[in-house]
Amino acid sequence: MMKGFNRRLLAVGATVIAALGLAWPAQTTHAADNGTFKVGMEAGYAPFNWTQSTSANGAVKIQGSQDYANGYDVQMAKKVAKALGKKVVVVKTDWDGLAPALTSGKIDAIIAGMSPTAERRKTIDFSSTYYASKLTVVVRRDSKWAKAKSINDFKGAKITAQLSTFHYQAIKQMKGVIKETAMNNFPAMRVALESGTIDGYVSEVPEGITAQDANPNLTYLKFSKANGFKTDPADVDLAIGLRKGDPDKATINETLAKISTAERNHLMDEAVANQPTTDKQGNWLLAILKQYGPMLLRGTGMTLLLALVGTLVGFIIGLLVGVIRTIPRQKKAAQRGLLAVGNWLLSVYIEVFRGTPMIVQAAVLYYGAAQVMHINMDKTLAALVIVSINTGAYIAEIMRGGIISVDEGQFEATHALGMTHWQTMTKVILPQAIRNSLPAVTNEFIVNIKDTSVLSVISVSELFFTGETISGQSFQFFHTYLIVSAIYLIMTFTISRLFRLIEKRLDGPKNYNVENNQMQVVTPTIK
Repeated sequence: MMKGFNRRLLAVGATVIAALGLAWPAQTTHAADNGTFKVGMEAGYAPFNWTQSTSANGAVKIQGSQDYANGYDVQMAKKVAKALGKKVVVVKTDWDGLAPALTSGKIDAIIAGMSPTAERRKTIDFSSTYYASKLTVVVRRDSKWAKAKSINDFKGAKITAQLSTFHYQAIKQMKGVIKETAMNNFPAMRVALESGTIDGYVSEVPEGITAQDANPNLTYLKFSKANGFKTDPADVDLAIGLRKGDPDKATINETLAKISTAERNHLMDEAVANQPTTDKQGNWLLAILKQYGPMLLRGTGMTLLLALVGTLVGFIIGLLVGVIRTIPRQKKAAQRGLLAVGNWLLSVYIEVFRGTPMIVQAAVLYYGAAQVMHINMDKTLAALVIVSINTGAYIAEIMRGGIISVDEGQFEATHALGMTHWQTMTKVILPQAIRNSLPAVTNEFIVNIKDTSVLSVISVSELFFTGETISGQSFQFFHTYLIVSAIYLIMTFTISRLFRLIEKRLDGPKNYNVENNQMQVVTPTIK
């Protein structure tokens, strides 16, 4: 699966960050302390957390967005922030990016239904439990597995769970099952379950209740203590993720200790009751657009912004690099040496950014810069920088190819006329090279529109990340992704046609009137 592949790529980026961290002086990184308590969560895992368009039911504004986050995790975060004397700020982050965001100081805490497993404790610290969880299995209501009374009644069933969670490790307790590849998030698992790709997935009871209430075709199973999963509280109970040595840990634990079990159950009941639902009666398209239209528009706008600015800046970078790399050999030794060093550095730049995936580059720049060099970049700025530099590396080679495709005789002719290399490039070669390279540049623009989807790892809510959120909340996976696909197609089709018109305009008219355009030859008068 592509999601699994992207996770492995992100793991490479995390390894690079860790390696850099070992070589850099140790220093505790904290989010900017301006009276806010920055909490990282997916905002797409109801009833623990979700995204909505209004501030109804005590929702909290998502940083850098017009949307709001709500759910059990959000309400718990508000209680903790009040005890700390701060205001909650929700930072919507893909599950993969939560731990790097915390260790790099982008957020102050993770409150996202995360269990304090031994593996996670090696990297981050945890508070005491804020929700005691139980495992369940979500299946299709019409399947034979819906009658299962024990976790050992699933022989031959295809079972999966979310990657990097104890849920996936717990599958080994289910005798005779086929352990499928772990998936990135719950929306992906629900799609797979409905389509028959899997027979069930391991989850927590609140999520199972949400799945059952939102989709009548699904149900969650209740197991007795003897027939259920054997778990340790550290593996299934939920805790707040904190940085190592966080001075607020004691205060947070004191606050959680004051929240009674009855109050916690009441908060969960409210979360289940308030979680967003989509009207499945009538026209599904109108229902989704009515409820989530503004979110889709904002996601589309972010995708277009990243692709447009990234391509334009990348084109300028690529153009300059292409010109420099085609400078002819210099006569003076100093100039030759300087040019050789410059070409070597540019070659390294091109190979690095063409040879590594954008998702790894984003993780290294955004999280690595904060963790290693303590540079706290804005997520949108970081995304624009990554797309621009990545695009520049590709366009540099495109432009180099366009330049060397121009006939060498034109270079020789301009040099014979005494023109400098810069004059030759700007007045003769580049106009032709740019025209020859335009189809490839158009392709880069289209690729950028689609590749911005990986930037959700640094909390950028572009179109695909928005689609994931909507599908996870509405349970209308096919319909949501069909709309998202249509939006992508409209964008790429429009860009393709616009650049076709530009190409035709640069080509000029195909037929010339020779009689009207032929040059007049004036015979000089000899005195």
